[in-house]
Amino acid sequence: MADGATFEVEALGQVVGGRIEPTDDFWGGTRAIVRLDGSRFTADATKGLEEFSHLEIVFRFHLTDPTDLNLGARRPRDNPEWPEVGIFGHRNMRRPNWLGVSRCRLLKVDGLDLHVEDLDAVDGTPVLDVKPWFGEMGPRGEQHQAEWTTVMLRDYFAPEAGD
Repeated sequence: MADGATFEVEALGQVVGGRIEPTDDFWGGTRAIVRLDGSRFTADATKGLEEFSHLEIVFRFHLTDPTDLNLGARRPRDNPEWPEVGIFGHRNMRRPNWLGVSRCRLLKVDGLDLHVEDLDAVDGTPVLDVKPWFGEMGPRGEQHQAEWTTVMLRDYFAPEAGD
């Protein structure tokens, strides 16, 4: 293993629209655009993408306070009723490399603008990669997860109140 190896990653584009602040819940129905960098890409870069219903977006949690990082265990959402979980048992923005992965619905491809729904990244978020979702790449075999995650994420993709 290459301890301390570093890699330079350049944003491919950014999120435009949608939410302006990260929140814990109610991302359902949130619409935004993943705008790819027109100085690097042409519309050929998105050719064929409209054939897919969902995308995986890899992005950088750019609003995270780098001093708010605990590499050990802590309670999800600081809820005393949930167990302490190590940093790799979380999917939140307080991560060592501040990377997020989101699966969202692709609504429309308009040149280098990818119109999406249920992307849990905010306006201005740097996008590091875009991948079409292939069903065959999803989990194989039986799935299970900690009970607290089901409780915690009950309203994650619920529509925002008033929507």
